[in-house]
Amino acid sequence: MHDLRWIREAPDDFDAAMTRRGLASSSAQILDLDGRRRRAQTALQEMQARRNEASKAIGQKKRTGEPADELMAEVAELKEKMTAAEEEERSLGEELEALLAGLPNVLAPEVPDGPDESANETLRTWGEKRHYDFTPKEHFDLGEGLGGLDFEAAAKLSGSRFVVVKGQVARLHRALAQFMLDLHSQEHGYLEVQPPLLVRDQVLFGTGQLPKFGEDQFRTEEGFWLIPTAEVPLTNLVAEAILNESELPLRFTAHTPCFRSEAGAAGRDTRGMLRQHQFEKVELVSVTAPEHSEEEHQRMVACAEEVLKRLGLHYRVVVLASGDTGFTAHKTYDLEVWLPGQGAYREISSCSNTGAFQARRMRARFRQDGEKGTRFLHSLNGSGVAVGRALIAVLETYQQSDGSVEVPEVLRPYLGGQERIAPS
Repeated sequence: MHDLRWIREAPDDFDAAMTRRGLASSSAQILDLDGRRRRAQTALQEMQARRNEASKAIGQKKRTGEPADELMAEVAELKEKMTAAEEEERSLGEELEALLAGLPNVLAPEVPDGPDESANETLRTWGEKRHYDFTPKEHFDLGEGLGGLDFEAAAKLSGSRFVVVKGQVARLHRALAQFMLDLHSQEHGYLEVQPPLLVRDQVLFGTGQLPKFGEDQFRTEEGFWLIPTAEVPLTNLVAEAILNESELPLRFTAHTPCFRSEAGAAGRDTRGMLRQHQFEKVELVSVTAPEHSEEEHQRMVACAEEVLKRLGLHYRVVVLASGDTGFTAHKTYDLEVWLPGQGAYREISSCSNTGAFQARRMRARFRQDGEKGTRFLHSLNGSGVAVGRALIAVLETYQQSDGSVEVPEVLRPYLGGQERIAPS
C-alpha cells in the first residue's frame, strides 16, 4: 500500500513512480476518490454536530413544556442524511483502498529501467564454471539415472509439474534443507520457525499476493490458502503489532513446502523440476527500522550467497530491472546459479526489500525509544535458498561421466559421510 499523504503532496512524483512500473498515471483518480471521501467525512461530522445541538435543544424545550416538533423533524431528517453519508464514506473508502491495493510498490531510484529480465544488471560473480570431458546432462536425466527422480509416478498421482523424489536423491534433498537451516539459524542469527501452511485471506493480502495474484495461489474449499512461500506467514508474525525499536531487527527462517499454480507459466520449464506446483524453500524474513533496511538487504543477500559458496556452486548476483521487479518489491537482487546441463544461469534465490509497502497493508509499526508516535516497519524477504533448485544445481555441477554425483563436502556430515551417489 502507498502513503496517501505523499500522493496528496507529490502527485507528479507518484505518477512518475508508477510510470517506471509501466502503468498509467493514477494520482488524479486517487485524489478524486480521496477528496470525495474527505468531503463526505466533513459533511457527516457537521451533521453529527447539528444533530447533537438539536437534540440538546429538544431536551430543553421538553423541560419547559415548549413544542419541539420542528426540531424533532430536523433530527429525523438528519438521521436519514447521516445514514446516506456513512454509506457514501464507506463505499468511497473501499473503492480507494481497492485502487491503492492493486498498485505495485515504488521502485528504488537505483533500480535500472527496462521492460524485462533482459535489462537486469549483473553486479558480481563467484566461482568458476566447471569444465567436463563429457557432455554434461540435465538434472532430470541424472536424477532418473540415479533412480531418484520419478516424473511418471508423480504424473499418475497428481499430473504435470510434480515429481516423486526417492532414495539417495531424497536424502540429498533433505540434507540440503538441513544444512541451510543450520547455517541460517546457528551462524546468521535467524530464528527458526515452523509456520502454518494454510493461511487466511488477510495474511496473503498483507504480503501482497491478494487481491491481484489470486489465480497464482491454491485455495481450499474451506477458504484457506496454501502458502506460495514462507514469506507469507513469517512476515505476518508482526501484523497489527507495535514493536519497540529495541526489539529490532527480527529475523526468521523456515523450511516449508510452497504451492503455486504457475498460472502464467504455460509452456515454460515443463520438463524437470525447475518450475513445480509444489516445491520446498528455506526462506529468510527480516523486519527492521527504515534506517537499517538497506543494510539488512545487503546482509540477507550475503547470507543467501554463503549457502552457494559453501556448496561450491558458481553463481552471479543481479539487480532486477523495473520490468522484472515483483509487485511488492522496492528493490530485488537475484542469485542465479550456473547449471552446466542447461548451459545457463537460473534463479535460485530472490532477495527483496519491500520498504514499508507490506507493513502498511499489515498495519505493522514500531515505536522509537523515548517517543510516543509510531512508524511503519520495513520488511524484507529472500530465499535462503530454494531447496529443489539447489538439488538441481548440485546434481548438474557435481555429475561424473559414469552418471554418479559427487556429494559436496559440506553435505557429507548430513549423509553419514557419504561421498558419492551412484546409479542404483
